[in-house]
Amino acid sequence: MDLLENIKTNAKKFNKRIVLPEAWEERTLKAADILIEEGIAQIYLTENRDVVMREAAKYGLKNIERAVIIDPRDHPKKEEYANLMVELRKSKGMTKDEAIRLLGNPLYLATLMIKAGDADGEVAGANNSTGDVLRPAFQYVKTIPGISVVSGAFLMIMPDPQWGENGLMVFADCAVHPNPTARELAEIAVCTAQTARDIAQIEPRVALLSFSTKGSAQHEMVDKVAAATKMAQEMAPQFLFDGELQADAAIVESIGRKKCPDSPIAGRANVLVFPSLESGNIAYKLVQRLANAEAVGPVLQGMAAPINDLSRGCSVSDIVNLVAITANQAAGSF
Repeated sequence: MDLLENIKTNAKKFNKRIVLPEAWEERTLKAADILIEEGIAQIYLTENRDVVMREAAKYGLKNIERAVIIDPRDHPKKEEYANLMVELRKSKGMTKDEAIRLLGNPLYLATLMIKAGDADGEVAGANNSTGDVLRPAFQYVKTIPGISVVSGAFLMIMPDPQWGENGLMVFADCAVHPNPTARELAEIAVCTAQTARDIAQIEPRVALLSFSTKGSAQHEMVDKVAAATKMAQEMAPQFLFDGELQADAAIVESIGRKKCPDSPIAGRANVLVFPSLESGNIAYKLVQRLANAEAVGPVLQGMAAPINDLSRGCSVSDIVNLVAITANQAAGSF
């Protein structure tokens, strides 16, 4: 059984409640139909029921009527959610009228459902920008205690089994935070190790990457990665971290042995943490295209509840896969 099928099988055991706020969108509805048919999760759609059923009929979808459909403009918990919004954002001047207005936005409604305990996770972004998806999440769900930064990891599934764990690696941050501090980079490393264990189902060997290996170059950017490595080791001693490492020292065994023979992971890293969003995003796209790797994600890390963001160019299968991953996260990984 391959990784994605295993993730889907596990999701079926958990039966988590996942909200899809873009419930009028063709790919989202087709994915919802598959998810319901396969029993991967309980699907909640935040849209007017007539709109949802009209669009489902247009595409010949037979399972959508089994979804829970909640109209953002008219539902029984509107007052409860509005009061919760006011309580959580009163220091920012949130009023009841403003809260009710925002709840008409399916992205805000989905977030408040999660915050109130009425849903377990959310997947959106097929038709909304990352900023639009994450703004209500940052305001109301916030981050895990002890973690101040949200990051995005990709599961990189490569045809060549020599890399990582039989061809499977995890890359981060490739999606969210442009230039993390040393502390933030350490938090990203810890969250990515957790993603590797809980979602990729591998025991993480985490390399924090740089253009230097163990002091071979002197620069403040190198110092940041070295400091982040020490912080990550202190924050999560149950995981293996090492850095700063150049990419070849991290993943090529002969080079790792030569450059840092005392490292517990050099030459056999299966998790790569990049020093900036720029380097991480470039790296995952190059590996995806040049190595013909499958890039699954981004899996958002650091949120207090699983809220995941799709690319607007996503496919139906991308949505299905990310909902299954979200259900696994909601089962207790994060």
